[in-house]
Amino acid sequence: MGDGANDRGAGLTTSFRRYTWLTVPGTAACVQLLFVGEWIFDEDVEVWARGPAAVALVVAVVASVVLLGRRLALLPVAGTRPGRLPIVWLITACAAGAVLAVCPLAVRNYGLWAVAPAMVVAIVATYLAPSSRRPLIASAVVLASLPGGVVSLVARDGELLYATLFPPGLVAFTVWVMLGPLWAWDTARRLDDARRLEAEIAVKDERLRFAADLHDIQGHHLQVIALKSELAARLVEVDPGRAAAEMKEVRRLAADALGDTRAVVQGYRRTSLDDEITNATRVLAAAEIDAGMTVEPATAVTELAESARHLLGLVMRETTTNVLRHSSARHAEVDCRVTGGLARLRVSNDGADEHPPGTNGTGLDTLRERLQAAGGELTWDRDGERFVVEAALPVKPGNTGNGAAS
Repeated sequence: MGDGANDRGAGLTTSFRRYTWLTVPGTAACVQLLFVGEWIFDEDVEVWARGPAAVALVVAVVASVVLLGRRLALLPVAGTRPGRLPIVWLITACAAGAVLAVCPLAVRNYGLWAVAPAMVVAIVATYLAPSSRRPLIASAVVLASLPGGVVSLVARDGELLYATLFPPGLVAFTVWVMLGPLWAWDTARRLDDARRLEAEIAVKDERLRFAADLHDIQGHHLQVIALKSELAARLVEVDPGRAAAEMKEVRRLAADALGDTRAVVQGYRRTSLDDEITNATRVLAAAEIDAGMTVEPATAVTELAESARHLLGLVMRETTTNVLRHSSARHAEVDCRVTGGLARLRVSNDGADEHPPGTNGTGLDTLRERLQAAGGELTWDRDGERFVVEAALPVKPGNTGNGAAS
């Protein structure tokens, strides 16, 4: 069951990764290409400024995409830095950012020179822990007001206010745009791991329950067998007849233990429809599948005959396993009701695999034979991406329409 949940979680993470790739590295590349590229192709700008800027723009875009791409591959631990910065690519991005800052600033373009440096600051901030990130951002915002302000004062062009205030605002906005989606990405990765762990724990809990059942059965029988065998060993010389009787009892107890063990393994013990519906609700929720459970009337499950509850419980368990292992379901529906003298169970889910799950061994084929032997039927059908399993068992004579067991 955990495998299906893990596969679905991996699919969701892949989809979100694709979306984040469009909004983070894609945004970094597009912003630089759009604003700096437009300036480079402006014929009114001196060629000596546009030439180096064009080369630096290509380098800056590639470095930004690589750095952010590697950042997306990391999963930070709360309160710590997510990973080591790729130093070579960082130096490359800083060098390209410096060129893209100097060239526009040299021709007094106070609105453009901070674009590439702001992007570098934002990228570095994504690799830092929050405690180190905040001082970096605050320092960058404060220092961003100096280059343009100094150039404007020296040139005395009357744009001191714009040259001083716009770059800090641009740095703050760029950092916010970069860190927001990456924070969502890190949170989604942690939640995905938590869901996967929850599904694995649900499976382990079920295994522990089975182990406890097996221990209770085997422990009791083996203890009695050990005591009676010890007694027979002491009596074999003084009272052979009684020793033989004790050994016959040991043989009977061994046969009972074997039968009870087989019952546990095959799901005969403690397998009932109400328990399996409860378990399915918990496990499907852990796998992040929206499961709708309908039981009409509300007492139908608990008032069915024990044999019917057992067989329908096996069907519920098998269909739940199939939903988890053989589909990428996002929605499932369980409908159980007693009508027309029949107890009916219907389980459907979307996202079914192209080929239905195998029905050999202890799967649906075996369950169909068992329901037919009890006078019922089991059918399944795949329509597009929807897989539907329907089971029906006759209610014993004397049961009422609300499912009361005789």
